[in-house]
Amino acid sequence: MQFHFSPGRRHCLAGLLAAGAGPALAQFRVEVTGVGLTQLPIAIATFRGDEQSPQKIAAIVRADLERSGQFRGVDASGVSLDEASRPDVALWRQRAADSLLTGSVTRLADGRYDVRFRLWDVVRGQDLGGQSYSVVAGDLRLSAHRIADFVYEKLTGEPGVFSTRIAYVTRAGARYTLWVADADGENSQTALASPESIISPAWSPDGQRLAYVSFESRKPVVYVHSVATGQRRLVANFRGSNSAPAWSPDGRTLAVTLTRDGGSQLYAIDANGGEPRRLTQSGSIDTEPAFSPDGKSIYFVSDRGGAPQIYRMAASGGGAERVTFSGSYNISPALSPDGRWLAYVSRVGGAFKLQVMELGSSTVASITDTSSDERPSFAPNSKLLVYATVQQGREALMTTTLDGKIKARLAGQAGDIREPDWGPFLKS
Repeated sequence: MQFHFSPGRRHCLAGLLAAGAGPALAQFRVEVTGVGLTQLPIAIATFRGDEQSPQKIAAIVRADLERSGQFRGVDASGVSLDEASRPDVALWRQRAADSLLTGSVTRLADGRYDVRFRLWDVVRGQDLGGQSYSVVAGDLRLSAHRIADFVYEKLTGEPGVFSTRIAYVTRAGARYTLWVADADGENSQTALASPESIISPAWSPDGQRLAYVSFESRKPVVYVHSVATGQRRLVANFRGSNSAPAWSPDGRTLAVTLTRDGGSQLYAIDANGGEPRRLTQSGSIDTEPAFSPDGKSIYFVSDRGGAPQIYRMAASGGGAERVTFSGSYNISPALSPDGRWLAYVSRVGGAFKLQVMELGSSTVASITDTSSDERPSFAPNSKLLVYATVQQGREALMTTTLDGKIKARLAGQAGDIREPDWGPFLKS
């Protein structure tokens, strides 16, 4: 059974269909729009040696920080400072910067690159510390993301998410590709390519595996895929549809939607496969499960009240309580890792718009001006969302702050991109 999503874009809550067309590009252009209420002004001087580097470290760090919504770039053009420079803090205060990032990138004799940086508190004239990395050329972007993480944490007190990864799916003609990319959409690597649909990728809590639904056998089945090795295991291939995998926080269990016993119902299954245990016993469509961060609850979508709404039940199954009451059609629940927020998609006057609910107060805010939003996923620090949408006639990935004030488009020139999932923090 299908729920229709938006005009011209067929969607099924059980994850049965994926559509799209057009060539997918692995490189993205980041466009940041909007102004936050309180942004920290930071100057990022051109790193010494940046001109000769295959990756422009300072520019990548600047884009990361601005995309977070927490920072506003201060003009540092014409200034090149390295990590050993003692900056003229009066000059940077005059430019209205609160902090300053300096650094260098140097090619070593063995072909690797030495990347160094230092962060300054301009207001207090304090050295806030720095680090250095020796990396191969292919890891220069990662080193820039790690610098952005350092700056973000030093200045906000919260961990940065720039060195995390996202997964998403593209379709180009009859070819579907599951990609793993940096959090800014760059540096995409193919995890799986198939002539059949790939949908619903979901990162494991350790960031080492992806669960997803593949139609290779001409029906939806669930795989678990090692990102590092490419090896995968068939986890759910029961009679009928197998779809919508969601990881438990301990990484041992998947909640899935199966039709093996008739209608679409929720089951728990070991992440290595095995016999599933039924969680819901309704005569309705129950699908799109999402675990709460503490693992005690499962949020899911059901039409048991006559139209799709989001419900919550114990992770062991049993009775469910309705969570969404604003709007007549609410799907695609995503829980923030801090347990404070629920993101979902609501049909509003024929448009499909991203909503964010504060669970403590049940206050709901619509945070987009687009009309075909789908599949929200939280960053691991709970401060940003990634989602798919249609903007200016093109499918795209977007990130947004939770108040909707600052958005960034992670979009190929002509790519159809969908099904994003933001991966967890990776242990270094």
